[in-house]
Amino acid sequence: MIPVCRLDDLPAGESIRLDLDPPIAVFNADGELYAVDDTCTHQDASLSEGWLEGCLIECPLHAASFDLRNGTPTCLPARRALRTYPVSVLDGTVWVHAAPAETAQAAEAGQETAA
Repeated sequence: MIPVCRLDDLPAGESIRLDLDPPIAVFNADGELYAVDDTCTHQDASLSEGWLEGCLIECPLHAASFDLRNGTPTCLPARRALRTYPVSVLDGTVWVHAAPAETAQAAEAGQETAA
C-alpha cells in the first residue's frame, strides 16, 4: 500500500498525482475515492489536471473522458481503458493498493495477449 495524503487534504472534486512508475491519480468524486493511471491512454497528458464531473474525468488535452469506477473510456479519442487501483482510508490517511510497475506491466501484457 502507498500512502497518498490525509483524507482532509483531498476535498470533494479534487485530485492528487502520485509520481510513481506509472504515475497514479487519486480523485475524490463527491466523497468516493478512485485511483487510476494518471496518463491518458490516447496521448501523454496528466488526468489529474483534467476536469472532474461525478465519476468522469476529462483529459485536458483532447477531451477524452474516462469512468473512474472502471477506467473505461466514455468517448473518443481514447479507446483503451485506464488501470484502476483499490483505495482505502485507514486512520484518516488515504492509501492506494498499487502493484510494482513490473507486476502491472506483466498483467497488462497478459490482457493484450488474451484479447
